[in-house]
Amino acid sequence: MAYKPVGLALGAVSGMLAGGLFKQAWKVVGHDDDAPDATDEDRGWREVLLAATLQGAIFAGVKAAVDRAGAVATRRLTGTWPG
Repeated sequence: MAYKPVGLALGAVSGMLAGGLFKQAWKVVGHDDDAPDATDEDRGWREVLLAATLQGAIFAGVKAAVDRAGAVATRRLTGTWPG
């Protein structure tokens, strides 16, 4: 129960971190500053789907890493695993 506020804060941090990582990754992969939106008619299917897939993978990976680190830190501080 006490972990809920910590988990919410970690979620916000992971979202900001993942967003920054995705922007940097897209500059390398897409050779452009902005990733395409799904409704951007000037971009092709391949580019739109690549951007969405890359963004999803980065967000999921960062969220898992931050959540796991938070759980480990909670166990170290309290002696119990959250959840």
